[in-house]
Amino acid sequence: MMRVLDARALNRALLERQLLLRRSTMSAADAIEWLVGMQAQIPADPYVALWSRLENFRTDDLASLITDRKAVRMGLMRATIHLVTARDGLALRPVLQPALERTFQTASPFGRQLVGVDMERLLTIGRALVEERPRTSAELRPILHKRWPKRDRDSLVMAMSYLLPLVQVPPRGVWGASAQPRRTTLEAWLGRPLGKKRSPDAMIFRYLAAFGPATASDARTWSGLSGLAAVFERLRPLLRTFRDERGRELFDVPDGPLPDPDTPAPPRFLPVYDNVVLSHADRARIVRRFDPKRVGYLEGVNFGSVLIDGFVGATWTLEWKTKAASLRIALLDRVPRRDQVAVEEEGARLVAFIAADATSRDVIVGEPP
Repeated sequence: MMRVLDARALNRALLERQLLLRRSTMSAADAIEWLVGMQAQIPADPYVALWSRLENFRTDDLASLITDRKAVRMGLMRATIHLVTARDGLALRPVLQPALERTFQTASPFGRQLVGVDMERLLTIGRALVEERPRTSAELRPILHKRWPKRDRDSLVMAMSYLLPLVQVPPRGVWGASAQPRRTTLEAWLGRPLGKKRSPDAMIFRYLAAFGPATASDARTWSGLSGLAAVFERLRPLLRTFRDERGRELFDVPDGPLPDPDTPAPPRFLPVYDNVVLSHADRARIVRRFDPKRVGYLEGVNFGSVLIDGFVGATWTLEWKTKAASLRIALLDRVPRRDQVAVEEEGARLVAFIAADATSRDVIVGEPP
């Protein structure tokens, strides 16, 4: 009989592996690699995500990785912008290329707009343009549209975004800086070629180490890759297996930690987008009573979430006017007073991190609906 892991056991395993049960002494670069990249559509998100995971994290710890070309921001898992180390960018992009191509061709409106276009020529011209110098989408649109005047100019640019390994160059992604995304190819930015391995095996082991135990469907949700059931079957002799409360088979690396489900979990503030919430087909291990009307980030609303006793229990936004910063926390359920105090204290530390220059800082906790 396989061991059954309930939502709480899976929650504590996930928090342990995501460095959220206790802050780690890892370097920022090591943490980014351990987490197999970090969601980064919003440039500030990885800073908040690392602050919640690492001891004594400073914004310069990440900003310097980006400016020194040791970390890059590029389209990877789920065709979304991720922050990864330079070597992971080179290694992961070839593995994920089939998912990006499929998404462009079948799951986006852009591929349908370009049926009949010589895609190889488009990408060759596009590559030359961004390798000549990093360019914004606004700069690329008129150039490409002049060559394909009957085609949708946004779709021409999006073909490059999906199909070429483009990175957003600094100052984009640097804490405190503001800039439109300006892109070049990963190879041009790093001066190194992409990796040659396209097998997902090593990536799946890393996913399980950071997100497991998990199903093949979970791994597909995280990566965007199809055909992973066959990959898990091939890797089965090297993995251990469990079942969840619904009877689904869970795979795991042999040495993946499984903390006691009663292990205390301190409050943690997550950014608007964080892979700990987005990387499983079934989010019950991190979101209680799944209800997208109450958990707004699942609907694209621009606020972060707060883990209380390991599960999403509140949302947060930061209002910053001149030198005054106010953190507003909206509880989703009533919580014991001691938990609310712990959330307020952690929130005060978050405001001090984000709004270091503010002369006044407030933490305001709202009652649940």
